[in-house]
Amino acid sequence: MTDIEIIYRGDLRTKAKHLKSGTTMETDAPIDNMGKGESFSPTDMLATALGTCMLTIIGIKANQHEIDIKDTVVEVSKEMSENPRRISRVELRITFQNNIEPKYRKLLERAAYQCPVSKSIHPDIDESIEFIYPEGS
Repeated sequence: MTDIEIIYRGDLRTKAKHLKSGTTMETDAPIDNMGKGESFSPTDMLATALGTCMLTIIGIKANQHEIDIKDTVVEVSKEMSENPRRISRVELRITFQNNIEPKYRKLLERAAYQCPVSKSIHPDIDESIEFIYPEGS
């Protein structure tokens, strides 16, 4: 069964449709690779998938322990290598907005590392993850 349909729109752009929900999104090649950089690039999508996956897995664990992580922010940056052209490093900064009891911090941090996207990407991609908690928590 097909889950996603992707159409090439021309000019190095694609439109992807999630068939179950009908949600769509577009990609564009980055400026440094002959694109206009007007949307997520395919490599941006991989880095985004990593961040959203980690936050989702943290959310599952937080729900199991009734921990409020609403408004937690993940900032993602990626570095590319040239030969071969590929993602070489992804940095994630996970900033919790709500107080998290110290006894739950390691639980949530371990959960992030169980993300299926992280376990699926090539081991040569360096993943750097920083967890930030509110001052005084």
